[in-house]
Amino acid sequence: MNEHLFYDHGISAVDSGYVRPGLAAVHLIEEGGRVAIVDSGTHASAPRLLAALARRGLAPEAVDWLLLTHVHLDHAGGAGALMQMLPNARLVVHPRGVRHMIDPARLWAGTVEVYGEALARERYGELLPVPAGRIVEARDGDTVSLAGRTLEIMDVPGHARHHVAYFDPRAQGWFVGDAFGLSYRETHREGRAFVFPTTTPVQFEPQAMHASLERMLARAPRWLFLTHYGRVGEVPRLAADMHRLIDGCVAIAREAAALRGAEQQASIRAGLEVLLLREARQQGWAVQGAAAAELYAGDLDLNAQGLQVWLAHEGRAA
Repeated sequence: MNEHLFYDHGISAVDSGYVRPGLAAVHLIEEGGRVAIVDSGTHASAPRLLAALARRGLAPEAVDWLLLTHVHLDHAGGAGALMQMLPNARLVVHPRGVRHMIDPARLWAGTVEVYGEALARERYGELLPVPAGRIVEARDGDTVSLAGRTLEIMDVPGHARHHVAYFDPRAQGWFVGDAFGLSYRETHREGRAFVFPTTTPVQFEPQAMHASLERMLARAPRWLFLTHYGRVGEVPRLAADMHRLIDGCVAIAREAAALRGAEQQASIRAGLEVLLLREARQQGWAVQGAAAAELYAGDLDLNAQGLQVWLAHEGRAA
């Protein structure tokens, strides 16, 4: 898979090197010789990003902004390391994420709780702090200027309460992190993309996710730039699929409400796989059956965990 995909309007996607090729992208936006980087990838991604800049004849000093969509470590785990290499950059992150960038100890502890110590270290490496003076809060309605090119910030909870998206009017596109689900390129057929929601622990909120999708759709975007993976079009179709599949995930979780513990999580996981494989068949994904299940295996595990957490919270709120 191509490690560096080039789009129009100075936008490109760089494979972050996370777990496998084609799993996670970091986006670069270039304007007038200045650069904004959307998400950092993990600690190990930083050299890849500097190499991608060099291929475009750009020095680390050309980067003005590191724009984080949220602080999950496949998106932000390398922020501290990368900021040490970008002397002129400021980091933009949701207000809820600022403290985790200044002191990543709690972020690391939460990651270890999900993955275990050994796997967390293997996947994410060392988390380095970012000086508070280099951090800008990403508030809903604020803008970022890149050499006169305006990027608009929107608060988009649903996947996480610390999630924002960035709208680029020049490209007519949203940089959405995980707010618009997963669209692995292996599933695409003849340029037609497909999506599947990501309901990972611990802040999945279905109604908020529905509302965030509608807010983004209101800008009539032509493109979405997904971390998982790259640019996709046909936004209204994909949004309709997301709405339908979010409801499908919630229904699967509710069907397991009477179960407990590992049995409940296994039931949700099995239901999600059935939903995924049915979607693959009905939509005509380029991968089917066991290949599709394997491609999304890690995501299905995390989605099941997130839905179980949501189900417990919903039960307490009822």
